[in-house]
Amino acid sequence: MASHTANLDILYEDNHLIIINKKAGDLVQGDKTGDRPLNEIVKHYIKEKYKKPGNVFLGVVHRLDRPTSGALIFARTSKALERLNKMLRDKNIKKTYWAVVKSRPEKDTDTLVNYLKKNPKNNKSTVFTKETKGSKRAVLHYKVIKNLDNYFLLEIDLETGRHHQIRAQLSAIGAPIKGDLKYGFVRSNKDGGIHLHARKIEFIHPVSKEPLALEAPTPDDVIWQNCL
Repeated sequence: MASHTANLDILYEDNHLIIINKKAGDLVQGDKTGDRPLNEIVKHYIKEKYKKPGNVFLGVVHRLDRPTSGALIFARTSKALERLNKMLRDKNIKKTYWAVVKSRPEKDTDTLVNYLKKNPKNNKSTVFTKETKGSKRAVLHYKVIKNLDNYFLLEIDLETGRHHQIRAQLSAIGAPIKGDLKYGFVRSNKDGGIHLHARKIEFIHPVSKEPLALEAPTPDDVIWQNCL
């Protein structure tokens, strides 16, 4: 138990928040797999570190897909959770992602506007160019920031936070993310993750009102190393 909490990569921690650099494959919240989720591991860490009796409060502010890595915010108080949820709704939390793709998109920089519809049966989102019954508008901005040997590194700013949004929208322009079989990449990655990383997170602290800007180190593999 303790060994798993020792593996937590903590980017920031105070009385109100804890921000983790999530590893690919970690589950944020419990699901039908029954695997131990990150929110339980973080709760255990807080309980041990601060010797807290009883239940530890921990609010999940946003999620990252299981195969995705990077910066993830948890709230340690209900006040912080409420304020962060509002900031998220008001688009006051800026999230920047890095994605490694096989094919160079036609444009080096672009804004993608689509309509995404989630299918709960196969846990996949379908991309439409026009609004469709049950679809949600999805907007992201990307730019190609590095040419790797066989791949391209894109930097993505999300304007909306839809189910599998980056994965589905990039796949729709013919640039699926490395390792993402679900959205059209040819092979999976050895660790079962994909090359999508929540690289930066910027927002005003919900309680102290100080600006926070955090960068999550990339996973330790050759392709990510080449991106730096």
